[in-house]
Amino acid sequence: MQDRKADSRPQHHAPKKARRVMGMNSSSAEDDFILVGFSGQPNLEKTLFVVVLVSYLLTLVGNTIIILISSIDPNLKTPMYFLLTHLSLVDICLTTSIVPQLLWNLRGPAKTITALCCAVQLYISLALGSTECVLLAVMAFNGYAAVCKPLHYAAVMNPRLCQALAGVAWLSGVGNTLIQSIVTLWLPRFGHQWLHHFFCVVHSMIKLACVSVQASEVQLFIASLVLLLLPLALLLVSYGHIVNAVIRIKSVQAWCKALGTCGSHLMVVSLFYGTITAVYIQPNSSYACTYGKFISLFYTVVTPTLNPLIYTLRNRDVKGALGRLFHGDRDLGS
Repeated sequence: MQDRKADSRPQHHAPKKARRVMGMNSSSAEDDFILVGFSGQPNLEKTLFVVVLVSYLLTLVGNTIIILISSIDPNLKTPMYFLLTHLSLVDICLTTSIVPQLLWNLRGPAKTITALCCAVQLYISLALGSTECVLLAVMAFNGYAAVCKPLHYAAVMNPRLCQALAGVAWLSGVGNTLIQSIVTLWLPRFGHQWLHHFFCVVHSMIKLACVSVQASEVQLFIASLVLLLLPLALLLVSYGHIVNAVIRIKSVQAWCKALGTCGSHLMVVSLFYGTITAVYIQPNSSYACTYGKFISLFYTVVTPTLNPLIYTLRNRDVKGALGRLFHGDRDLGS
């Protein structure tokens, strides 16, 4: 009887210790998380490994080229390409925080991630996702200034304002990740460490808590709502003014110019917001639970791959810069 009591005592006290991610020893196997991901579909994992690897390499190459040509080509020293450089940097960092671990998990039976790596992944992915939301709104404002205030564009989108807006985007990401990560990581938990996702996300991690998470879910929902819908509202207002300005001009040429200025950005916004809102606005819905991993895979892997293609395929300035960079052809794209 005494032996039984002695054996059961640690199990009884384990919940009271309220283990937290920040306080765990990352070298202990007991502290590792298991990323379930797509482990229930081994044949799909093999296909996803190839697709994710190719997409990741294209993301690195495409976004690095945009950063490079925007930095060295004098014809691209404009507010649009300044903001596009920041967007490309966000995409590179976001995919790099997720994809290497995903590839490791897809290639074999090991699906674990240490507590420290999980916390870092959560911090970085939240910060960069929020930064991208605000950056897309800032880029929409840039389109509004270009279409609606063409004579005052240089004065409105001056270098100081561009730097300030980019700084606000990065700081908003840091602020959001501090709020959501702290709330998530400090929830007491015990028992299994299975995360039903392919990377560490808030709505999967809070399900491991051993206490009521209703108040935490409300806080996290409000934070997600603000960081998603406020930039989206600013974005829609900017495009509302653009459409109104073009309609008043009643010119096909004006429509073509507006489409050329904002068309690429609209495609990127549609891809990003169309996928991310489905996951974060209703994280506990049956739709998000069933298709959430595939939707997350799209906006964390596929969208960063498509962004450089969308911004460059129909853009003469970028084509000309690429020609000058690789061939020394100064007439290309003119």
